[in-house]
Amino acid sequence: MFFKISFMSTSIVMLIIFCIGYLMIALEHKIDINKTATALFIGVALWIVLMVSSTSAISHETILGHVGDIGEILFFLMGAMTIVELVDNHNGFSFIIKRIKTHNSVRLLWIITFTTFFLSAILDNMTTAIIMIMILRKLVGDGKRRWLYAGIVILAANAGGAFSPIGDVTTIMLWIQGNITSGPTIIHLFLPALTSVLVPLIFVSFMLKGQTEDGHREIEASEIHNSLTITDREKNIIFYLGVGGLMAVPVLKATIGVPPFMGMLGVLSILWLYTEFIYGRKKNIEESIKCRVSKVITHIDMPTILFFFGILMAVAALQEAGILTYFADFLDKNIPNIYLINGSIGILSSIIDNVPLVAGAMGMYSVADPATIAGTANAAYLAHFMVDGAFWQLLAYCAGVGGSLLIIGSAAGVVVMGLEKIDFVWYVKHISFLALVGYLAGIGVYYLQSLFF
Repeated sequence: MFFKISFMSTSIVMLIIFCIGYLMIALEHKIDINKTATALFIGVALWIVLMVSSTSAISHETILGHVGDIGEILFFLMGAMTIVELVDNHNGFSFIIKRIKTHNSVRLLWIITFTTFFLSAILDNMTTAIIMIMILRKLVGDGKRRWLYAGIVILAANAGGAFSPIGDVTTIMLWIQGNITSGPTIIHLFLPALTSVLVPLIFVSFMLKGQTEDGHREIEASEIHNSLTITDREKNIIFYLGVGGLMAVPVLKATIGVPPFMGMLGVLSILWLYTEFIYGRKKNIEESIKCRVSKVITHIDMPTILFFFGILMAVAALQEAGILTYFADFLDKNIPNIYLINGSIGILSSIIDNVPLVAGAMGMYSVADPATIAGTANAAYLAHFMVDGAFWQLLAYCAGVGGSLLIIGSAAGVVVMGLEKIDFVWYVKHISFLALVGYLAGIGVYYLQSLFF
């Protein structure tokens, strides 16, 4: 190698690149540079710096090992995004609108909240938020009043994603890497996540009175289009195959050990085969209007996938360099409290994207082996870092729910802000404090659970 740099110099250079890149990602809309471009750059740049340092011997196999781990997450996400897009393109979620009959403001708020909460546990929180806003536009005509509903939708989508292993990118990361498993995660995080929504929901319920004015309940062009191409029976089968398949992935992982990304791609393949079968029989319909998977897959958000790849590769480089281990040791010595550490990560996630925060925490701390920690002096503290330990579960909760504190703190918040043109200051005045109270209440419920169970 034509030049070498010391460990200290390597660490400083890598941290400068990462911090500048992180700042550019946080200020994406101000500087008008797509965050994916920045993430990819820092992901590659950090590895190059590490490879030319005198303190490391990075091989091709080392990099491929990290790419393999990250690839599991990305293939899982691509499969899930395609399945949800396919179901949505065939109006699979229209049944929700047809089953909501109430015009009572408070009753509608509770129905929307719980629908969002449980739907987000199956789908991802951003997709769920989009679906629920589309539904709200049909059910609530008053724009300002709809903002209150939309604010609770953000809270419910993020909370629902936090207690499910497939409901949020961060829980998916923790689940696929083996830090948490599906059963204990749902059992231990369900009540804290539900509490984080119920507290704000009760307060907002007192703000709403009377009946809602209908929005646009008329049939959209896409519904007419799909009624001409597929039958209601075929649409329902696509819905049940898609949603049922998403729910089956954690079951397959828990029962027979099928890797999540393989389970997700398996579900996609079944849907793909079924849609090919039904469209193959419809010879009288133009090919251009058929919603085949090969067409739908072009609509998934590839920039987001590449963003995750860049960020996770950047964090992997910091981990390989030993920088994250250094920070973990510092926190263990100065703040040996998992509630303070994770609580802070949750608050930070309302300002900074939670994916790199969680990836960083996973790089800083490794999963503890019960046999190894049994004889150590701080065994009780290290037990929090075992598989399904309190640290990892709290990390899933705090990173997911904490993003609700500001409207820009989560993908669900950003997409709702864009769709409904919600003002940042309005959200801070009407939702942020309620979200904070719910967030802290959820942490409190988790702590009480840990005392009694």
